[in-house]
Amino acid sequence: MSERNTLIRSLHDLGLAAWFGGSLMGAVGLNGAAHDEGGTQTATDRISSSGWAKWTPVNAAAIGAHLFGGGGLLAANAHRVATQQGVAASTTAKTLVTAAALAATAYTRVLGKKIELASSTDPSDVEKAQQHPVDLVKARRQLVYAQWAVPALTGCLVVLNALHGEQQRPVEQVPGMWQRARSMTHLTS
Repeated sequence: MSERNTLIRSLHDLGLAAWFGGSLMGAVGLNGAAHDEGGTQTATDRISSSGWAKWTPVNAAAIGAHLFGGGGLLAANAHRVATQQGVAASTTAKTLVTAAALAATAYTRVLGKKIELASSTDPSDVEKAQQHPVDLVKARRQLVYAQWAVPALTGCLVVLNALHGEQQRPVEQVPGMWQRARSMTHLTS
């Protein structure tokens, strides 16, 4: 069996890079440009919603690639998670932060879709928006926070990914596995 995991590591890292970079660019660049060019709050909402809607399928693919790669890396490194001191803890932290980033991303999309429908001029969207009225001021405020939570959380994933890379260095693996074995021996004594 090969010791290299280039494909799954690439899917994991490229997916995370697109998820982080796209969310940060959207929060700063897209929303900023929509604000500058919109003129009215409704026009700003339309411009921003249009850009985010175009990004959604790319973002979904990036998240899927990241999750697939992460699952593959977990399977490939299961022995390290089980035996090397600190790896299980950092893996657990990474899993929890990933879940939070997924939840923030989903919540952002739900809020964005509500604002998109409420600001649309398309008659079918207007009808849908009337069937499910939304407090636009509240939704906009929540959306701002949620859109900034995504790059904050995915940025944390980048840092945890760097930690995992450091933990894979041979100078970290041998002492980590030795410490884990010693602590397990003390538990059974």
